[in-house]
Amino acid sequence: MIKQEMILRNTMRQLGFESEEILPKGGFGAVLARAGVGKTAFLVQLALSGLLNEKKVLHISLNDPVDKVNIWYNELFRLLAAGDERVNKAAFLVSLLPNRFIMTFRVDGFSAPKLEERLNDLSEQGIFSPSIMIIDGLNFEDSRISDIKELKKLAEKRGMQAWFTVQTHRHEEMRTDIFPLSFAPFAGLFEIILELRHEHADVHIKVLRGSGSVGESALLDPTTMLIKDKF
Repeated sequence: MIKQEMILRNTMRQLGFESEEILPKGGFGAVLARAGVGKTAFLVQLALSGLLNEKKVLHISLNDPVDKVNIWYNELFRLLAAGDERVNKAAFLVSLLPNRFIMTFRVDGFSAPKLEERLNDLSEQGIFSPSIMIIDGLNFEDSRISDIKELKKLAEKRGMQAWFTVQTHRHEEMRTDIFPLSFAPFAGLFEIILELRHEHADVHIKVLRGSGSVGESALLDPTTMLIKDKF
């Protein structure tokens, strides 16, 4: 029962989407925000939703070690399940983790060919074959459009949905299409683009691109980093 209730409280439902399946296979989603606003926490919630739906999730971190990424999952799951004493939460989370794989790279050592090599190793040995990929920490300011296109081809080849964090800056120039100048060249490769922004005491989550839901918004609690339930 707790599993179904957590699925019904999924992140995308709060943003006007009917389900988590908002990206096609090979589709790209981006979460834009300044440093410290909640990009990683948001994507971990997306990953947990995928795990609850029995999807295999690959979490790639370019900044944090495995232990720190694991802490994010433990803490956010604990908060999501808070107040429900019907199950052993620690055991429930452990039951989800075989469908999650955390992979780390140095920022300067990350590329589509290197990622494909490691994915091939995992799949050929029957260890792991993801359907959802989280890439946290890719610097779009230092990336070339060809680099992102290679990642897009890899996602399409393997049928993976891919979500990226995108760091923006307070005084960064905005394009007329509302995307920051550093991200604008890449925006055409993304089917879903969300923005997290501090406004007063809350963090607003706004849909900048996404079929049928542009302009929809929800709130991220800055204390817990959880999506606030609108229902």
